[in-house]
Amino acid sequence: MTTEPAPDGRPAVVAAAHTGDGGPEPPTAGPRPWLTRGVTGIGLASLFADLGHEIPTALLASFMSTVLGAPAAALGLIEGLSDAASGFAKLAGGALADDPGRRRRVALGGYVATALLSSSVGLATTAWQVAVLRASAWAARGIRGPARNALLADAVEPAAFGRAYGFERALDNTGAVIGPLVAIALVAAVGIRGAILLSVIPGLLAAVAIAYAIANLRTETPREHRPIRLVVRPLLRGRLGRLLGALTTFELANVATSLLILRATELFVPILGADRAAITGISLYVAYNVAATLVSFPAGRAVDAVGGPPVLGAGIVLFIGAYALLALTGPDILLLGLAFVAAGVGIGAVETAENASVAAAAPDHQRAPRSACSPSSRPGATSWRVPCSGSCGRSSRPRRRSGSPPSP
Repeated sequence: MTTEPAPDGRPAVVAAAHTGDGGPEPPTAGPRPWLTRGVTGIGLASLFADLGHEIPTALLASFMSTVLGAPAAALGLIEGLSDAASGFAKLAGGALADDPGRRRRVALGGYVATALLSSSVGLATTAWQVAVLRASAWAARGIRGPARNALLADAVEPAAFGRAYGFERALDNTGAVIGPLVAIALVAAVGIRGAILLSVIPGLLAAVAIAYAIANLRTETPREHRPIRLVVRPLLRGRLGRLLGALTTFELANVATSLLILRATELFVPILGADRAAITGISLYVAYNVAATLVSFPAGRAVDAVGGPPVLGAGIVLFIGAYALLALTGPDILLLGLAFVAAGVGIGAVETAENASVAAAAPDHQRAPRSACSPSSRPGATSWRVPCSGSCGRSSRPRRRSGSPPSP
């Protein structure tokens, strides 16, 4: 560790960064670049994980109705139970992510478990088996989420939170675009069951990507190991508490994308038949994810420039309009396409602003657990959420020293 003069004449402490190949990066002073190998690895993990997630998600409605013969109500129940499992799992995930060393193991294990459990839905022969596997996969997602978000907050300075989270969301949504397209191709080649089973491949690639990211994140300063604990009340006060309350209210009104696909599919079945209606529903979902992908990084830049609340507000307004249109329109491809695109733009803005705003609002010593208290805005979940479903333990990463270099 060395001391170098900063531009204003004050000393700046410079620490060596772990490069992942056993050697430190040469010390540098000044602002840290935000697009490092650690950030890139986390983004790629989100891309592959969402690709692996979207294959079974896009096919779940057809799998439940045509393969298992389950009613539409069963799909809504399964999705609700799954997202509830994810929300409550964040209580454990946030507490585990509170420790810098432990959060790395939790993130890696969560990606592996999600890949195996989600793809195992293809082996199910009854609706209750789907429910158990889907809920278990979502619980693994809930546990890993706070750890991933805390790792991303560790990798960049607060001034770049918007761009870093926007980049991660853009790659996540890119996976959501590719996933349904891959699902269509796989169904043609190996059928619905085979397609769901093969989704394990991108899921495991996500685990490889998060391992790469972890290897290239800056080595944390050793500190005393703290026990796992849950403390919710401190994070419900002040600016952060108001923000979490607003986000929870929004999530209570949010609905599962699988139900949006089902709505569009049912509208077109009488006109196009079951197969073409299913393809139409998936195509609209692709448009939704393309819109979310294109808006995520610009939304992150907007958050860095003007703050999170205006971006959040714009996204919520788009959601309201999109859902109203989906509820009132008939089998009109143009109006449905407009509704799906508006919802996609809305979720791209909300997801990015949510993560960056909560990270910025939380004190530095609470940035690891704060991600667990942020209501999940990924809409592949349910029509209801678990408010503030996270750990609020006090110990997090140590305060970053001024002038510390980036992780490569």
